[in-house]
This record gives sequence, C-alpha cells and structure tokens, in this order.
Amino acid sequence: MRILVVAAPLLGHLLPLLPLAQALRDAGHEVLAASAEDGLSARGNGIDVEDVAPGFRFGRIARGIMLRHPLLARAELAGDGGLRTVSRLFGEVNDQIADGVVALADRWQPHLVIHEPLAAAGALAAARLGIPAVLHENTFFDGPEVFGATRMAAPLARHGVAALPPVAATLTIAPPSVVGARDGLPMRCEPFSGEGEVPDWLAEKPERPRILVSRSTVNGPGASPMPAVVAAAAEVDAEIVLVRPDAKAASRALPENVRTVDWVPINAILPTCAAVVHHGGAGSVFGAFAAGLPQLVTPGPGDRKFNAERLAARGAGLAVPAKRITAADLTRLITDEAMKEAAAEVREEMQAMPAPADLIPHLESLAP
Repeated sequence: MRILVVAAPLLGHLLPLLPLAQALRDAGHEVLAASAEDGLSARGNGIDVEDVAPGFRFGRIARGIMLRHPLLARAELAGDGGLRTVSRLFGEVNDQIADGVVALADRWQPHLVIHEPLAAAGALAAARLGIPAVLHENTFFDGPEVFGATRMAAPLARHGVAALPPVAATLTIAPPSVVGARDGLPMRCEPFSGEGEVPDWLAEKPERPRILVSRSTVNGPGASPMPAVVAAAAEVDAEIVLVRPDAKAASRALPENVRTVDWVPINAILPTCAAVVHHGGAGSVFGAFAAGLPQLVTPGPGDRKFNAERLAARGAGLAVPAKRITAADLTRLITDEAMKEAAAEVREEMQAMPAPADLIPHLESLAP
C-alpha cells in the first residue's frame, strides 16, 4: 500500500506524524511525506519528504496577514487569535501548497492519505483521487474543528472538487485528562525530535537535578524563556541546560550551573532531566508529558497560550510569562511533589493509549 503523509510547511507540524509513518514503513508499506520549506528539515529520518512548493515562504504569508488584519495580529500575539487567525493563515498556506500536493498525488497514486488538521491540501488530493483521507491530530486543539476552519474555496475550485468529503478516520493523540474526551481513534503520541548525537555529559543524569530549557524551532513572535532563566539560575540548586541558545543568551556570561548545547534530539535526553522549560509548542509539551516531567511553559502566540493553560489546569506544570520567570518558579518545578505526581499520571495515561503500530490494521482496512 502507498501512503501519502501531508503536513503544513513547518517542522513542528510534520515531526509528530513521523512515528506513524515509520510504523507503516516498518510494516512493509511505501510511505512518502509532502511538505515544503521548514518541513523539509524532517528529511533524514527514514521517510522521504517531497518539496511540494519550492520557494514557499511561511513568514511572508504570516506578515501579510498581520499587516492586513491588525486586530487579528494583536489577538494572535496574545494567544487569543483562535480559529479566526488559523483559518486565514493556513487557508493561504494550503492555497500555495495545494497544487503541488495534488500533482504529487496524481503522479504517485497513493491508496491512502494521512494529513494533519492544518494540511487540508492532503484531503483535497485524496478527494480528487477518490481515496480515503485520515486526519492525524498533532496538537492539543480539536483536530476536526481546526481542519474544518481552514479556508479552501479557491483550491477546491481550481481542482474541480465541490466539497471535501468526511475523513475516513480521525487519530486523536491528546490525553483526555488534559483536553477532555474526544471522538476518534486514540493513538499514543510518541514524541519525535529527529535523530542525532547526544554528548556524553548530557547522556547521563547529573548530581543535581537538570532543567532543560529549549525554544521554538520557528523564528517569530513570542519571547524566549532563556534570558529570564539565565538571570535566575544562580539562585537555583540545579544544572540548567540551554538547547540552541539564541545569540543574546549565548553571548553573555553564564552562571556556573548553566551549560549550553547545540541541536540535540531532545526527547532522547529528557530521561536525564528533572524538568523542562520551553516556549509552549505542542511538540515540546507532548515530549515532557511522555517523559513524565514537570514543565514550565511560557504562554504566547498561536496555540502556546492554550497549551500553557491546559498544562497548568492539569497541575503538571506552570504557565509563566517568559520575562517573569523567577528562581522560585524554577525551584518549585523540581521540588513540587504534587506537580511531579500529576506529570507522572499523564505519562501513564499516554502509555496506556494504543501505539501507532496498533492502528495499522485499521488503516489498512480503509484503503480500496
């Protein structure tokens, strides 16, 4: 069976789809991913990724929308844009990638398309071929709701599709205790941050608790937590590791308990950590949940405020604005027993969900 996996042109959108893609490949199926620009960074992880929109620039689209819709821009920067911003932004994204996705599908003739909620172009390609489309959630938002909000009128008209048919299945990955019960087929999120080398010193647990601090893979609005963490670090009894520090953080003198590292496969080193501080992206939240670690999340644009609020409500971490992180926050992150227990509960909940490989027989039954 040939399976086309489609994601919006952002690395954080494609990486969560790769564990299922790899499981399908290991089961003997041909798997090809379609993305563009930043999503092409997922190459080298055992799944071929086709560039369906050469020259695509996500930042250019986002800036254009923000300039044309200043009120939406203000709401988006505050994390309150919701589906109003998503529908416009990813409507234009899908308009630009749709022709390439359709052309690839026409040429490769897949039997099944798996797409994330913000890659409706995948559903369009499936509709043209008359094959099933499967919706694969990759955030904490409700996948069908996000998918239904994407503006697709122009691409549908260009390719002679009156309307997108219902998806054949929805794979839901968010733990119910965090987002509530959802329809669809539950599937365990197996966080994936790519492959790579881990320095020896980072592969072992240190004597003091280790707090890992990361930032977004996407350059854009939203303050980094690193400056405030560095400012507070000397008062925290922990080893603090900055992953891919920005130029400002990397250039200043660091306290003796702060170390830096370039890109590393973060999920591979989480077992050596006691807690995580990050920007609030879904992949980072899922990664810390899967490792059973308390996390401090900085609310911000897009889904980051939503993610931070769900995390804090579950009791598995803290939601603190990036510039307001204090030594007390970081100390609580590694000493609060109730927070540790809640994080461990979410980990167990995720472990109890079916693995991606468990869903393969059902996906095979959908193909014509």
